[in-house]
Amino acid sequence: MHAAPPVAPPRTPRRPTIEDWLAIPEEKRAELIDGRIVYQGMPGPVHGRTQAGVIALVRGAYDRRPGGAERPGGWWISMEVDMEIGGLGCRPDVLGWRRDKHPTMPEPDRRGIVTAAPDWICEVLSPTTAHVDMGDKRLGYHRAGVAHYWLADPHNGTLTVLRWTPEGYLIALVVGRGDKVHAAPFDAVEIDAGGLFGDDMEEPPPSNEPTAP
Repeated sequence: MHAAPPVAPPRTPRRPTIEDWLAIPEEKRAELIDGRIVYQGMPGPVHGRTQAGVIALVRGAYDRRPGGAERPGGWWISMEVDMEIGGLGCRPDVLGWRRDKHPTMPEPDRRGIVTAAPDWICEVLSPTTAHVDMGDKRLGYHRAGVAHYWLADPHNGTLTVLRWTPEGYLIALVVGRGDKVHAAPFDAVEIDAGGLFGDDMEEPPPSNEPTAP
């Protein structure tokens, strides 16, 4: 009677690496999240308009050298930068670094990715990937020490502002369309939350006073 041949133990699937992620064509919009490749859908008009709204309301006042009350400056603001932070290979929708910590804007390394953790990240939520932004990405950004994390939800018209604490992110503020707020870290200037979602800003009423010749 012959003994049965030994059964080989099942192979553990190899976890993708940063190099595997970088080898994926950029147009496939992949990220490396918690050891797995996650593909983002192509952004639609609502996503793009929200991303542009965040840039418009933040960059004008802050993406410059430190200045006055209406244009406080002090930040480098960018968008969709390939990064390796907190164990993630990611491409945040909008992000920023404080100039007092980074005299020059962080540059990609020889691989083409930035490793300097931002001081602020804003992700625009979409129905297919919101669970990643609110879950594994949130954990990774916390590990990386990202001090401020915004979640802009254009479908529900809300902005959630998270603040880093040793135990995890703390919800500091939740606002919606129609709210005018001071949201950290950009709390020096009041913002209209509707503007984040590309809502048309109200025009000032026309003046009845005669114009000077």
